[in-house]
Amino acid sequence: MSAQSGGAQSGSAQPASGRGLGVRFRATAGSEWIKFRSLRSGPASLLAAAVLVLVGAWLLTWGYRSDWGRMSAADRTSFDPVYTSLRGIELAQLLVGALGVTTVTGEYTSGLVRGTFVATPQRVQVLAVQAAVFTAVVWTWCTALSFAALLLGQGLLTGPVPHVGLGDPGVLTAAFGGGLYLTLVGLFGLFTGLLVRRTPAALAVLFGILTVAPLIASMLPGRLGANLAEFIPGSAGEQAWKLPHTGPYTLGPWQGLGVLAACVAATAAAGLVLLRRRDV
Repeated sequence: MSAQSGGAQSGSAQPASGRGLGVRFRATAGSEWIKFRSLRSGPASLLAAAVLVLVGAWLLTWGYRSDWGRMSAADRTSFDPVYTSLRGIELAQLLVGALGVTTVTGEYTSGLVRGTFVATPQRVQVLAVQAAVFTAVVWTWCTALSFAALLLGQGLLTGPVPHVGLGDPGVLTAAFGGGLYLTLVGLFGLFTGLLVRRTPAALAVLFGILTVAPLIASMLPGRLGANLAEFIPGSAGEQAWKLPHTGPYTLGPWQGLGVLAACVAATAAAGLVLLRRRDV
């Protein structure tokens, strides 16, 4: 009788534990969604990124269409209609990356992170859910922007200017690649914020890697600069929203995204180690 009773108790304990884990996860997800939605810079950053991506597509493709007749043969041969349409991503990445930084550092600056960890002591779970909420929102928004910019740009590239459709080789990969690239940059900013915990310092690190490092690499002599630049996270990830082409870089779109993703993963791992060792 006691064995049966013990079996019943152990059998009912596991579902209760499972329910407790599920309830805790949903509560954490709801809390992180509210915090992300309440960020003052959140909507502004995403809307500004949309303006940069779409206006960039319009200006650049319209400019190429107007100047096509005056361009040299070499410039026409190297023209990439997809990269031209999506080049606004180069500016939008700074806004998305900054949003990732402030998603984390805002809590540390205000001290709200103490309350978060009191309510949910499982710090790894908090970070995982925070990153998941950020990824879902940013990937959805930025992928939609990437497709919109590509369609806008190709609609403006008329006449003798080369243009492509979504069914052409490499075009869908580039459209999805633009959204994935911006999402990874945002996550890189988020985990950099976790490491540094101060908004100005984290932004300096992020912008330095995305903008200053490629400039430094380009000033190095010979093949050294090109070989180094190819594996800088931002430069490597950019291959995802270009059509396959011959040039100084040998990484393809997925290999380039892989380099960027590896950098994000390494930053996340370092952030997790410090998150578990620090008091707050």
